[in-house]
Amino acid sequence: MWPEYTVLTVVGIIVVVLIELFVVRSGIFRKPAYWLAMAICLSFQILVDGYLTKLSNPIVLYNPDHMLGLRFPWDIPIEDFGFGFAMLTTVLMVWQGLKNRRERQAQEVTVDVTQ
Repeated sequence: MWPEYTVLTVVGIIVVVLIELFVVRSGIFRKPAYWLAMAICLSFQILVDGYLTKLSNPIVLYNPDHMLGLRFPWDIPIEDFGFGFAMLTTVLMVWQGLKNRRERQAQEVTVDVTQ
């Protein structure tokens, strides 16, 4: 049986990607700005998470029964990267989706005025 934190992380990633591809369809996965934002957030995640989870003096403790036990780099549980991806993608997806909707509504108003 898979560890709980690992399962929840994988489910979170799959759900967020499916919501983006089939429901929200904001197009963020095609935007370089999304990938740049992810890289920036990942660099800070490595710094902060590495400090919080270092095995030599951890501030945050994980139950090893609930995770795979793979840690990279600086003792960061691999699941943290998947969780971070899902969380940040959700925020950016909703933000871009709302922006797209607002732009479509503005276009509809412009079309109505000109007719």
